[in-house]
Amino acid sequence: MLVLRLNKAGMPQEWVSPEQAARLYCQEKVLFELGSDHMVMHGGWNQTGEQSTLRLASIIACDGKVTDVSGKIALTNRYLFRRDNYLCLYCGHTFPASQLTRDHILPRSRGGRDNWTNVATACSRCNHAKGAKTPEEAGMALLAVPFTPNVYERFYLMNRRILADQMSFLKSHFTKRRDWVVSMT
Repeated sequence: MLVLRLNKAGMPQEWVSPEQAARLYCQEKVLFELGSDHMVMHGGWNQTGEQSTLRLASIIACDGKVTDVSGKIALTNRYLFRRDNYLCLYCGHTFPASQLTRDHILPRSRGGRDNWTNVATACSRCNHAKGAKTPEEAGMALLAVPFTPNVYERFYLMNRRILADQMSFLKSHFTKRRDWVVSMT
C-alpha cells in the first residue's frame, strides 16, 4: 500500500511508502487524515512485553511548504495508455500495453507536436492504417477527445494500486466534463 501525501491545503504531493508515512507521523507532521482504509505497522517490544503499533491512514495531509505540483505532467506511454484506459481510440478495443502505440493525431511529419492534446492510444493495426494522415483524411474518427490530465488525474496515472478511498478522493477532483472510464482494481 502506498499512502497519498497531501499538503496542508489538501493538494496531492506524492505517493509515499508506509515507512515514509510512519516517519511523518513520528515527526508529528501529519495534520489530518482522510479515507477509511488504514494499515497498522508493528514496531518493537518494550520491557513489559508490549509491542508498539502505529495506525497509518491511506491519505494524510502534512505540515510544511505548500508546493504546486500541477505543472508539466510527463507524457509517457505508460501514462497515456492509462489515461485512455488501454483502449484504442480508433477501433474501440482494449489491448495489453505491449500491443498499443502512441498515435499523433496531427502527425509529427506534418508539424504535430508530442503533447497530451495531440496524442491518442492506438493499436498497432489502427496506427499503421492511419499512417501520416489526420483522422479525417484516414476516415478514422476518434472515440474520445485527448486531454491534458490535471494534478489529481496525474496521481491516478502514477499509481497502479490505488485503494478505494484514495480513488474516491482523486476521482472527486477529476475534470467533470470527461467521461473517463476508471477501473477500481
